[in-house]
Amino acid sequence: MSIKGKRRPTHPGELLREETLPAARLTPSELAARLGVSRRGINELLQERRSVNPDLAHRLARVFNTTPEFWLRLQEAVDIWDAWQANRREYDRLKPLSERAA
Repeated sequence: MSIKGKRRPTHPGELLREETLPAARLTPSELAARLGVSRRGINELLQERRSVNPDLAHRLARVFNTTPEFWLRLQEAVDIWDAWQANRREYDRLKPLSERAA
């Protein structure tokens, strides 16, 4: 099994920080207020120290006219890549089940 690409997928916080907030002309504080969440939580997300959960995905989707799935897929790609990087040796030791004769 291999994870495609050698670069970590884009974290949702990076997308917000580098593209979405500047395009919307929003500050992190303004985003937090619009989402009804703490500034600290938004800052941690923008610094890529916090993950997008389903609740936050719904809030982001509503404000930015996207879908919760969009935000969750971004997060899922990062989570899968991070797990692979942290545990690849262990994963490589796991053996797949043999196909059973029909």
